[in-house]
Amino acid sequence: MLQAFSITDVGRKRKLNEDYVCAKTTQCGALSNFFIVADGMGGHKAGDRASKETVEIMQSIILLSSDGEKPKDVLRRALEAANMKVFQESICQSELEGMGTTVVAATIDGDEMTVMNVGDSRLYVIDEGEIRQITEDHSLVEEMVRKGVLAREKARNHPKKNIITRAVGVAGAVEPDFFEVKLKAGDKVLLCSDGLSNMLEDEELKRIISGKGTLEEKATRLIDVANGNGGKDNVSVILIDYPA
Repeated sequence: MLQAFSITDVGRKRKLNEDYVCAKTTQCGALSNFFIVADGMGGHKAGDRASKETVEIMQSIILLSSDGEKPKDVLRRALEAANMKVFQESICQSELEGMGTTVVAATIDGDEMTVMNVGDSRLYVIDEGEIRQITEDHSLVEEMVRKGVLAREKARNHPKKNIITRAVGVAGAVEPDFFEVKLKAGDKVLLCSDGLSNMLEDEELKRIISGKGTLEEKATRLIDVANGNGGKDNVSVILIDYPA
């Protein structure tokens, strides 16, 4: 049976947690399960609102989906509905101007995982001591790396690292990336906000997730280490154990 644990933490530097997470291991409309991390941005409380609304709207749309619909189509339709709602609010209410959120979401059907992302929240698969980042960051620095004008090892501490190039709610349309992943027995899946991935190297993520302990213990350890390394942002984690 698929198991998951989710946790979110305000971190050490922020007063407000603008992350929002959902980990549903049971049927959700046409989807066998649904996992999402949203990292909000904007003015006072606007990021908090953007992330929470996005997750809640997506859930409500997914619950109305019909059997036989493809996971990718369900996720895309849900994201588009959330994007339009957040965008309309941001242009109609001055205090919400500029709000938006990243999204990384996944659903698992048998051994097939469908992944969707907008922004720089990430999904990793940890397999037999190897860690693979499945999603690609929609950020200025990542674009520089892909174009070969910035070395990968210099990207982590680049001053413009937090400038994202895509987000939910900042325009009338949104274009997510999709990935299809074949899972194997014993795989672990990590969804996280950049408050985790900016504070821990991939090797440390792998070591903790591959180590001993329950999903709750490992997720809590990830939060603790991120905070111990500075906790500069909100930190959100969803850990999934794909059964052997």
